[in-house]
This record gives sequence, C-alpha cells and structure tokens, in this order.
Amino acid sequence: MTNPLQSSGVVAEPKRLLLELAALHQLSELLPLAVQRMSESASVALVRIWLTQPPLSDDCANCRFASECPNRERCLHLVASSGRSRVDTNENWQQLEGAFRRFPIGVRKVGQIAATGQSLEVAMVERDQAWVANPNWIATEGITSFVGHPLMHRGQVLGVLGVFARQRPSDSCFEWLRMIADHLAAAIANARALEEIESLRKRLEQENEYLREEVQQAAVFGELIGQSPALQAVTRQIELVAPTNSAVLILGESGTGKEVVAREIHRRSQRADRPLIKVNCAAIPRELYESEFFGHAKGAFTGALRDRAGRFELADGGTLFLDEIGEIPLDLQAKLLRVLQEGEIERIGEERTRQTDVRIIAATNRNLRAESEAGRFRQDLFYRLSVFPMELPPLRKRPEDIPLLTEHFLQRFARQLGRPRPRLTSANLHELQRYEWPGNVRELQHALERACIIATDGRLRFDFPAAPAKGQAQPQQTTSSPRVLTDDELRTLEAENIRAALSVCQGKIYGTDGAAALLGLKPTTLNSRIKSLGIRNR
Repeated sequence: MTNPLQSSGVVAEPKRLLLELAALHQLSELLPLAVQRMSESASVALVRIWLTQPPLSDDCANCRFASECPNRERCLHLVASSGRSRVDTNENWQQLEGAFRRFPIGVRKVGQIAATGQSLEVAMVERDQAWVANPNWIATEGITSFVGHPLMHRGQVLGVLGVFARQRPSDSCFEWLRMIADHLAAAIANARALEEIESLRKRLEQENEYLREEVQQAAVFGELIGQSPALQAVTRQIELVAPTNSAVLILGESGTGKEVVAREIHRRSQRADRPLIKVNCAAIPRELYESEFFGHAKGAFTGALRDRAGRFELADGGTLFLDEIGEIPLDLQAKLLRVLQEGEIERIGEERTRQTDVRIIAATNRNLRAESEAGRFRQDLFYRLSVFPMELPPLRKRPEDIPLLTEHFLQRFARQLGRPRPRLTSANLHELQRYEWPGNVRELQHALERACIIATDGRLRFDFPAAPAKGQAQPQQTTSSPRVLTDDELRTLEAENIRAALSVCQGKIYGTDGAAALLGLKPTTLNSRIKSLGIRNR
C-alpha cells in the first residue's frame, strides 16, 4: 500500500524518520537529521526548527522584529534548517543566520504558533499576503503552502516546526507532520533531560573531587574547642549570623582558626546540605583568578583542555569561603563585586550567563578598613563583605583554652602515630600557657605534633624560641622610641627583601634552594607577593 505521506510528495518514509529520531539522544544530531530527512522531497523548499530560549546579549539589538517584541525574556531561536533553492543552487539554506533566525513569541505566524500552541496550515500562500514577510522569496522559490506545528511536551511549547512546500500537503500529510512534531518534541525533551543529567553528574564529580581534597584538610584546628569568655563570645556571634544569608567577614591573626569558624557558620546554616567551597586568594596566580572564580570553556585559552566549573558555580546553593580576601588584586575586585551584586557569572570563553546563589564568608588578617581608606582595597567591596564582621581573639588572650586544645591534639597525634598518648604534666601546661604563641592555634598544633614525634619515652618536651615569656618584665628602653614605619615604607622594605632573596637565588623561586624557602614562604604565596608588589624577576 502506498504511504499517504509519501504520496503527498512532501515527506518520504515518515515511519523511518520516527525510528531514527527515537534512536538519537543529542540535540546536535537530532535536529539536523529531522530537517534533512523532511527536506529530501522535491516538493519541499525549506524545513526549519526554532526552539524557545532566552535571547543572547546581541540578539535583541540585531533582531528584525525588535520593535514588535512584547518582552525580552524568551524568543524563538533558529536551531536547524535544511532545503534547496530552485534558483541559486549555491545558496546555503543550512545556515542558521539571516533575518529570520529569531522570532519573538507571538509575532508573525511562527511566533503565533509558539504563543498559542496551535498548529497552522496556510494552504494557499497567495491568498494570505499578510502572512508573507518576503514576497520576492515566496514568488521566486514557488512557495505555495506553509505548515507549522508547535513542538509541545507536557503542555509546554518547546519550539516550532515549519515546512515551506512547493505543493499543498494532503490532509494525511498534515496529520503525519503533527505526529512527527510530537515525536520530535518528546525527543528534544529527552535530549535536554539527558544533557541536564550529564551536567549534574559532571558537577557532582567536581564537587566530590573538591570535597575529597577538603576532607583531608578539614578540621585543621579541630572543632571550636575552648570555654574562655572570648571564645564563647565568638560562638554567640556564630549562632546569631549562621541562620541568615548575610555576608560575614572574619578578622584575626594568622592561625586563629578563621576557617574553622567559617565551617561552623556553614554547618549551622540552612545551606548545610550544600557544599562549603574554599578559595585561598593568596595562592591563585593573577592570570588564573577569573578562571578559578568563574570557570572556563574548553579552548578558552592555552591549556583549557576541558570545560571547568569555577568556585562560584561549585558553591551554588552553598557557601563560598574566600580566605585571605585582602590578597585579591585591586583591578580584579570590581569583577568580584559585580558577581556578588548581580548573582550572575560567565565562564571564560562562553556567552551564556549563569545564575548563582552563593553565601560569602571572607577572612583576612589585614585591616581591610585601613586598606580601603588607603586605596588598596575597594571600599564598596569592603562594605559588601563586612555586613557582619567577626574578630577572632589570638591564643595568647585565651590561655584557659590551651589545656582543652592540647588534650584534643595529643589524642589525634597519638592515634595517627599509633602510640600511647604522651603524659601531659602540670609543668607542661604551665610551659604552654606561659608562651606567647605568635602563630596561635596553628603553632600550638605543630608544637604538639613535634613533641609527640620525639616523645619516645612518653614524656613531652617543648623547644620554644628564645623570646620573652608572657608576663616577663621587658627591659627598660635606654634609647628613644623607634620610628614607626608607614604601610608604604613596610611594603617598600618587603619588596627590597624579596628582591635580595631573588638575587641570592638567581631568580629561582621553587625548591629547597629557591627564594621561597629562603624567605620561609610557600612558593605560591611568594609569587602572589611578587605580582602585587610589581617586582620583576629576571
């Protein structure tokens, strides 16, 4: 029996097309195949598919129908096209550019199909001149009919299928085209669902990879351990701010446990089931800041071998902890401020805008207010970050917490070393509490780990630097008070010291004989300071 659709001369072998559509799962393969198969008949001039999508940044300005557009939220984007001109055989009708690459929803016949969700057949084009946007093209190509079907899935219009024919389709052909449109809509919905699943899978893999790294570094100082009034005041602040979405700025000396406080705020927040993503701003090379924060597309720059989600994207729905926020270069702070204000990011090399919902917790050991007043940190970014400032007390101001912290670390290190826990004597505690701890809890942790390693006989021994203990009287100054250096003088002095180290090490930064080791810094930290101070390393 002759197929009714084939006999109409418009589309051949519709059943084969339906089977082929069911076998494909990617839009990049699915849509071109659909229009190609339907345009194989000599009676078909042009087949096109438009999908509803948000407009790109330059779409509205270049759209032919901009003056008729009712809104700028969504419109029809041409995503597949196939056909043959009977006049100019070199004309490429597969291209997706041209005046009709976009249609506002509700504008012209194609836009009306998307707006109403109703199919449309214009049997005799010459009788409906109001519909014709390009009469010369219609006459030259011998277009007699137009059939348009909405691509609907579960009551939602995904796009429009349009067929421009050189003969009027039969009634059975019209029904077959409706069936093809329905199958095409289902295939598009399935392909998008699979793309979303794949995107979520990749994002989950990225989060898991990041979190596995974080678990190894988690609880560097343990939980919030201590009963001192100073620490209890910090705990009360955490209880107040954690349930909100307000930005938090954690201030304090190096090693006071700013990351622990950030983790505790996140743990007690409504975002606790989403990730806490950490960024050490001092360890990021200047040229990688945008990629690290916002991500990049494959091929965006040399070395971008695959798509990569930035830290903002990984933290979507959760919390982003910006450690050492004061190290971000001044010219890059404006981009960070814009993301915090708009909640939108764009990966490097992409035009797609992504929405993010991220809570910011920042930390620094600098005086950001003074830095902003001196012009070294943007004031508007400082005010944006310091909605709820918290200052952590140094360890020397809460000596009553040292016994609890010591017990906690001794148990951990004994378990890690596979040894019995060393005995902690009153003399040991007195020695620990008399020391000033310039490195705070981090220094205490390292001192106890070193003591556990050498305590082969179960006795703890400490070897603190020869510095005045807490409470010891300072010698009388017989000379006049030393001159206090300004911040600019300190930065100049630091730059000269780094240049001297680079000169001694012949410009080498990494390794045991590099400038970083000579200065007692991490190589990444030294690189960051070299760039921030404008030092040229020959």
